[in-house]
Amino acid sequence: MTRTLTAAVHQEDDWFVARCLELDVASQGETLDEALANLREAVELYLEQVSQPQIEATPFVTAFQIASAA
Repeated sequence: MTRTLTAAVHQEDDWFVARCLELDVASQGETLDEALANLREAVELYLEQVSQPQIEATPFVTAFQIASAA
Protein backbone atom coordinates (compact mmCIF):
# COMPACT_ATOMS: atom_id res chain seq x y z
CA MET A 1 0.00 0.00 0.00
CA THR A 2 1.29 3.45 -0.87
CA ARG A 3 0.31 6.43 1.24
CA THR A 4 1.07 10.10 0.61
CA LEU A 5 2.20 12.08 3.65
CA THR A 6 3.14 15.74 4.03
CA ALA A 7 6.59 17.05 4.94
CA ALA A 8 7.41 20.50 6.29
CA VAL A 9 11.06 21.40 5.75
CA HIS A 10 13.07 24.27 7.13
CA GLN A 11 16.77 25.06 7.22
CA GLU A 12 18.75 25.34 10.46
CA ASP A 13 22.27 26.55 9.80
CA ASP A 14 23.80 23.96 7.42
CA TRP A 15 21.04 21.35 7.90
CA PHE A 16 17.58 20.82 6.45
CA VAL A 17 15.05 19.56 9.00
CA ALA A 18 12.06 17.64 7.64
CA ARG A 19 8.98 16.86 9.73
CA CYS A 20 6.04 14.66 8.79
CA LEU A 21 2.86 16.64 9.52
CA GLU A 22 0.66 13.57 9.97
CA LEU A 23 3.01 11.80 12.41
CA ASP A 24 5.32 12.95 15.16
CA VAL A 25 8.43 12.01 13.16
CA ALA A 26 11.29 14.23 11.98
CA SER A 27 14.71 13.84 10.43
CA GLN A 28 17.45 15.96 8.90
CA GLY A 29 20.02 16.04 6.14
CA GLU A 30 22.68 18.24 4.62
CA THR A 31 20.52 18.73 1.50
CA LEU A 32 16.79 18.95 0.94
CA ASP A 33 16.77 15.62 -0.89
CA GLU A 34 18.78 13.95 1.89
CA ALA A 35 16.45 15.32 4.57
CA LEU A 36 13.39 13.99 2.71
CA ALA A 37 15.02 10.60 2.09
CA ASN A 38 15.96 10.37 5.78
CA LEU A 39 12.41 11.35 6.77
CA ARG A 40 10.96 8.68 4.46
CA GLU A 41 13.20 6.07 6.10
CA ALA A 42 12.35 7.30 9.62
CA VAL A 43 8.60 7.17 8.89
CA GLU A 44 8.87 3.66 7.41
CA LEU A 45 10.78 2.46 10.50
CA TYR A 46 8.28 4.15 12.81
CA LEU A 47 5.32 2.52 11.07
CA GLU A 48 7.03 -0.90 11.26
CA GLN A 49 7.56 -0.55 15.03
CA VAL A 50 4.27 1.02 16.14
CA SER A 51 1.35 -1.42 16.12
CA GLN A 52 -1.38 1.24 15.90
CA PRO A 53 0.15 4.51 14.72
CA GLN A 54 -1.91 7.64 15.24
CA ILE A 55 -1.94 9.20 11.77
CA GLU A 56 -3.51 12.65 11.81
CA ALA A 57 -5.53 13.93 8.87
CA THR A 58 -3.44 15.75 6.29
CA PRO A 59 -3.45 19.39 7.35
CA PHE A 60 -4.38 22.22 5.05
CA VAL A 61 -1.18 24.19 4.51
CA THR A 62 -1.27 27.70 3.08
CA ALA A 63 0.58 31.01 3.25
CA PHE A 64 -0.67 34.29 4.65
CA GLN A 65 0.61 37.85 4.94
CA ILE A 66 1.00 40.20 7.88
CA ALA A 67 1.77 43.90 8.11
CA SER A 68 5.14 44.63 9.68
CA ALA A 69 6.59 47.86 11.05
CA ALA A 70 10.07 46.94 9.82
